Amino acid sequence: MALLEVTGLTKFFGGLAAVSELDFDIQPGELLSMIGPNGAGKTTLFNLLTGFYKPTSGTITFNGVNIIGCKPYQVTRHGMGRTFQLTSIFKQSTVLENVMIGKSLHASVGVWGSVLRTPATRREEQRTRERAREILSFVGLGDKENRIAGGLTEEAQKRLSISMALATEPKLLLLDEPTGGVNLEEISGLIELVGKIRKSGTSICLIEHKMRMVMSISDRIVVLNYGKKIAEGTPKEVANNAEVIRAYLGARYAA
Repeated sequence: MALLEVTGLTKFFGGLAAVSELDFDIQPGELLSMIGPNGAGKTTLFNLLTGFYKPTSGTITFNGVNIIGCKPYQVTRHGMGRTFQLTSIFKQSTVLENVMIGKSLHASVGVWGSVLRTPATRREEQRTRERAREILSFVGLGDKENRIAGGLTEEAQKRLSISMALATEPKLLLLDEPTGGVNLEEISGLIELVGKIRKSGTSICLIEHKMRMVMSISDRIVVLNYGKKIAEGTPKEVANNAEVIRAYLGARYAA
């Protein structure tokens, strides 16, 4: 059974269809990339999947559950995490505190437990802190937990935003241009991190403009143009698709 199944997904803004009759799925353990020109509807799609926008029509089934109408925090609790194109972190908090905030979405002690600082609250906080440290070590930020997040390099902030998404324990992780704004020397490290996350068992849906990255790590690729799917297949199939070459990749990808 598909982890994510999208059927006929459409979103109009006024008279403009930002996403139109989109069908695709993501299998457990798969890395699926979404590519296309600027304005193709990729980030709009992520906003639809995660409850920031309500579709005009269509269905979104995640892990067997219809998530149309769910709010973003509810989608997260169902097991879908995401990063944003513009790195979204709490810049005045420490690196560790940022990840603990993400992890707190799964806290179980309730409001009164937090107010009264019950033993259960303290145990939960300790577990959250330990798990946050494990995640920071996993992404390569274990030595920066006490740094103020806003003082990190752009590449480290990207890793931190991924850490915050991983803290929600996602079954599916949506990555919106994880290498955007990062210099060429640092991109390979982020590519390795994405591969490491995938090997850990988390399914990934990736939006990315850097084709070397997309072609090297994707199982399948979906190509969008003006909100419509114009191709889907393996990296090799997409790289040799005449319509994709014409609309997006350019002649250098021709066979």
